[in-house]
Order: sequence, then structure tokens, then C-alpha cells
Amino acid sequence: MRLFVSVDLDGLADEIATVQEHLEDASGIRPTDPSQAHITLKFLGDTDEDRLPELTEKLENAVGEAGVDPFSAEIGGLGVFPHLDYISVVWVGVRSGSNQLLRLHEAVEDQMTAIGFDPEDHDFTPHATVARMDHAGGKELVQEVVENQDPNIGTVQIDEVRLKESELTSDGPEYSTVERFEL
Repeated sequence: MRLFVSVDLDGLADEIATVQEHLEDASGIRPTDPSQAHITLKFLGDTDEDRLPELTEKLENAVGEAGVDPFSAEIGGLGVFPHLDYISVVWVGVRSGSNQLLRLHEAVEDQMTAIGFDPEDHDFTPHATVARMDHAGGKELVQEVVENQDPNIGTVQIDEVRLKESELTSDGPEYSTVERFEL
């Protein structure tokens, strides 16, 4: 099972699709499915299904230890990874709710590394990927959109963390929820 831990941006698919329209003429751009938009708290990767009980227990602990009550997160703005000169990912950011997401990320990170998952090798930036760049053909258009657009995507109520499975298909990844952990 290819697993990750996330909070989902339910109800914002249309707004994310609108942002993606500004990028659609960029050569090399591959939009994500806006109906599957999420903020990854921790990517776990290929994981043996036998570990699900242990993961469930540790993620319940993490959500409890984070001490985060249900909250609203305002989604908006654009950014890229790793940087504007070399773009591999285009994302929308979090205008409010970042502190709660950071606390959730840190608690999940602590619990997952304690049971053998690799620690993150970069700082956590709460974001939802809206597109990936396969080559730099359309880099200038993407740079222009990111530098000149500041979209307000909307507000989402976050009341749970989800353990999700990512199944890679020829049409792109398909995500399914394995387990839910209420805040």
C-alpha cells in the first residue's frame, strides 16, 4: 500500500480547477485532479498492510497529542517547489490555519518516525499541489501566473486527519481513505 497522511480540501474542487485554467496553456504542465485536493501532513510511501493497526494507533496518538480542535483554513495564493527557476510543483497555499496544520504535521511526524518511517528532509510548508511540471517548456507562463495571480480559493472546515492510499494508474494517482481521525 502506498500511503500518506492528509487533511482534505473537500468542497474546493471548482475553485482549484479555476486556478488550473490559468496554467493550462503552459507546455509541460500536468494538473492534478481538483476533486482530490489535499494537504499532505506526511508521506509514508509503500507500507505493508500488516502495519495498519500500528499506524492507526500511532495516528490516533498523534491527533490527540497535537491538541488541535476543528478549525477553518483559508486556502489561497500560489507557490512552487523547489523555486521559480526550476519548477516541479505548482501549489496553492494556506492563508490561515497554518499553525494548526503545523502542529498536526509535527505530531504525525514524531509518531511516524518513532516507528521507523524516514524523517522529512525539508521544512513543512502547508500546501495543496495543483499541477506538476514534466518539462520546462511552459516555465515562463507558470512563472508569470505565480508572480501575478493571488487567488482566493476559499475556506475549508478541517475536522479530521485521514490516512489515505494512493494507487498509481495510467490516468494519474487515485486516492482512497483508509482511516479517519477526528480532531
